[in-house]
Amino acid sequence: MDSQRCEQLSKEGKRVEESAMWSGQGQFEQAKIWRGANLTLGTPATALAAIAGAASLVSTAGRYWAAAAALISAALSAVMTSLGLARRIEQAQTAANAYLALQQDARVFYEVDLPTMEYDEARAALGELIARQQEVNKSAPIPAKRAYRRARKNISTGGQSYAVDDN
Repeated sequence: MDSQRCEQLSKEGKRVEESAMWSGQGQFEQAKIWRGANLTLGTPATALAAIAGAASLVSTAGRYWAAAAALISAALSAVMTSLGLARRIEQAQTAANAYLALQQDARVFYEVDLPTMEYDEARAALGELIARQQEVNKSAPIPAKRAYRRARKNISTGGQSYAVDDN
């Protein structure tokens, strides 16, 4: 394969890797946001449910507080259910891991495999990477702007670099 074609395939592989890195990091950050929301709502809901149960058993006067705690706990639980936090966390983590695998496979493609491949074989391998990327893009939830900013910070401070690359 001539060097110009090899360079073009390498560049496209690097684009897939970079895109997967940004998308994956955004999904990891989004999962952290959803996990935080789950803890923020779930912890008080659980605590209030326990308080309501205990207060209702203690005295007649505690029943007012027990009812209020139970209602607040139910409201928090309803919000958690409506938001589908567990499902959102799982979706973001699944997408992030798919992007991470794609990122690594793209890097292996242009760093390890490409120099020994014939053009048609290399083009087919790149086509498979791009098809995987498009498939993950279709199923990945859209991260919030806050997740994007956190991803950018993580990447810019070296959160996606390896010590071996510094040598």
